[in-house]
Amino acid sequence: MERRFFDLNIDVYVPGRWYLSDPTHLDGEEIEDIWRFSNGQPEELHERLRIPIYRPGKPLDFTTAGAGRTPILSERAASVFRALAPNDAQLFPVEVEGEIEPYYLLNVARQLRCIDDAACEEVQLYTPEGVQAHRAGEYRSVSGLRIDKSKVGEARVFRLWGWHPPLIVEGEIKEALERTGFLGGRFDEV
Repeated sequence: MERRFFDLNIDVYVPGRWYLSDPTHLDGEEIEDIWRFSNGQPEELHERLRIPIYRPGKPLDFTTAGAGRTPILSERAASVFRALAPNDAQLFPVEVEGEIEPYYLLNVARQLRCIDDAACEEVQLYTPEGVQAHRAGEYRSVSGLRIDKSKVGEARVFRLWGWHPPLIVEGEIKEALERTGFLGGRFDEV
């Protein structure tokens, strides 16, 4: 059976959902690089981080925090990644403001160059002549995302080279999350 992959996004239609701010140090000081957990690279974290509440609401199993879109998971969601993607995902315990239940920052530690340009609805690339010439060849915009599964190998969770917003998960992980009663995430097949 062919493997299927999905872009895991927040479900903005969960009634009364909470929204979280960018991670901070425990003392409330901002971290230096809010984007570091969305690059698809392994990270070292030597201290616990704090996740402030931006807008109070219903705690979720999955959401992203702040402008950096840092993935935050409940224990039950984290257990799926821990069991099914130990080589692709790093889980760092975090303190979510006002919560006693455990939460984890998910850092996807793998990045793959596998966007299928021809199968996507539209792709736009940065050019050497553009404002961000240092990003030439990277994706400026991708609509109707599709990936080339032949380039995925054994990866089960990954980010995309040149287009970091999507968090791609294998179908087996999607199904395992759904069996837990997973709340807060939406899956779009890629």
